[in-house]
Amino acid sequence: MDPDAALGLVKHGATLLLLNVPQHTLVGIDTQMLSAGPVFKGIKMIPPGPHFVYYSSSSRDGKEFSPIIGFFIDASPSEVIVRRWDQKEERLVKISEEEEESYCQAVKSLEFDRQLGPYNLSQYGDWKHLSNFITKSVIERIEPIGGEITVACEPGMVKNTPKTAMEKALVEQLKTSNFSTSVGESQSRRCYYTSIPRVVKQKGIHGQELTSMNLDKTQLLESLLIKDYGSSEDILLGELQFAFIAFLMGQSLEAFLQWKSLVSLLFGCTEAPFRTRTQLFTKFIKVVYYQLKYGLQKDCTDTSGAVGQASTLVDDSWFSADSFLHRLCKDFFLLMQDASPVDGHLLSWTRKLQELLEKSLGWEFQLNSGADGMYLEEDDEFAPVVEMLDDPSFS
Repeated sequence: MDPDAALGLVKHGATLLLLNVPQHTLVGIDTQMLSAGPVFKGIKMIPPGPHFVYYSSSSRDGKEFSPIIGFFIDASPSEVIVRRWDQKEERLVKISEEEEESYCQAVKSLEFDRQLGPYNLSQYGDWKHLSNFITKSVIERIEPIGGEITVACEPGMVKNTPKTAMEKALVEQLKTSNFSTSVGESQSRRCYYTSIPRVVKQKGIHGQELTSMNLDKTQLLESLLIKDYGSSEDILLGELQFAFIAFLMGQSLEAFLQWKSLVSLLFGCTEAPFRTRTQLFTKFIKVVYYQLKYGLQKDCTDTSGAVGQASTLVDDSWFSADSFLHRLCKDFFLLMQDASPVDGHLLSWTRKLQELLEKSLGWEFQLNSGADGMYLEEDDEFAPVVEMLDDPSFS
């Protein structure tokens, strides 16, 4: 890079100053991860906007790692964000304002420049696709007290949920980690995700009308948008992206379950995509397309040997034809096939998503419905709930 251009990026980009980070610690920002060397002091040339910072402490030989801890930041131009490694707690902590001001001046005077790794701008495009709906207000709305996201604060959730292979791996990692948190502390450090009901229950409504509401989640989506998202579609999509990033980069089980709930809610709508929320669904399909396109990539390393992409944790259950994601996508693709007319942008992105899943996972979507016009999987916790009517023929 031209020296003048590089200096301009250093001065106008944000800087993440990380003090006393032990060697071999894995440190990531967005889609990039590196292993801290002996003189590592942080990352420079960070583009303004939202970013996810995450790290995992290492054993002395660099062969074993603790559960990832991550936090979101919203970086301003030329901002310096300072954290110091706490050796006892094995995590990054904030420092006093007075001390921080001193370090900020040192960074702006380029005293740490040779000890700061550059943000890889060639990967910034991937990050923008994963985070374009995340704003400072979305971060403040969801992040836990203290800002740290880690599976180590989710022991109750780990114990009480059905476990896929990925979730079992997280349980084992949690058992062998050096982290220990009390129940009260764990609860206070959980993210403030929106509660998404799996089954619609409403007073005064029963029978066929209740069945219809559970088969088509449009009414539930509308009520959540008004009640919890201030009628903002973009805030909902921001939470979807927040949860995916916290899951994929931060390895949070809570985040995965929230992402699954939001995806199931939106894919479970049959009226909204064509009548009331076409633009929302076009944006939603585009978001999911880029999430899966990135999440299904294999890890790679650059020519210097540094880790080029964040270590992903997409377990084998995603790849099976009986996974929740396969069922949801098949139902939605079938819905799109039978609907007329369909918005051109929505149809185009839906086809791109289908092609991605077919090419990346080898999934086959034979879009012909059964005798009842529905494709349902037994034993699926997110399958529509059908309430039988009070009729002797159903006894």
